[in-house]
Amino acid sequence: MGKKLKAYILSIQLLLESGEPIGNIAALKQELLIEIGFWQHERLIHLLVTILFALVTVIVFLSFVLFQNLPILLLLGALLVLLIPYIRHYYILENGVQTLYVFYEELTRREHTEGFPSSCIPQRKGVVIKPIKSPPSSGDPSP
Repeated sequence: MGKKLKAYILSIQLLLESGEPIGNIAALKQELLIEIGFWQHERLIHLLVTILFALVTVIVFLSFVLFQNLPILLLLGALLVLLIPYIRHYYILENGVQTLYVFYEELTRREHTEGFPSSCIPQRKGVVIKPIKSPPSSGDPSP
């Protein structure tokens, strides 16, 4: 899921950074709203799963503190091994959805300012699209 979200973000970001006029901004905004809805749902599900895993981990930790049993310690280790990727995945989803919000705001700004000279458009502070990091050239060794 994380790769799919990153690929979608990259495609929208390339479109916005290309500098070329966007043909149908309203249709792109509508598509983006649908995608945002899907990713919000995915984010909610993963939030609930992450919270459940965290609660179970805390309960198992407290059980280990009370009983000091080796099988409980092994279960705690397994839950921690699973909890860390869940937190990382939720982090990716959260930041991805926030980035899609910024793209939607940028498209809205462009939709309402199309046809006006850029000197007449007030600059909004706070909404910034970070430029894409350029990939390393093929001659450079990968880190």
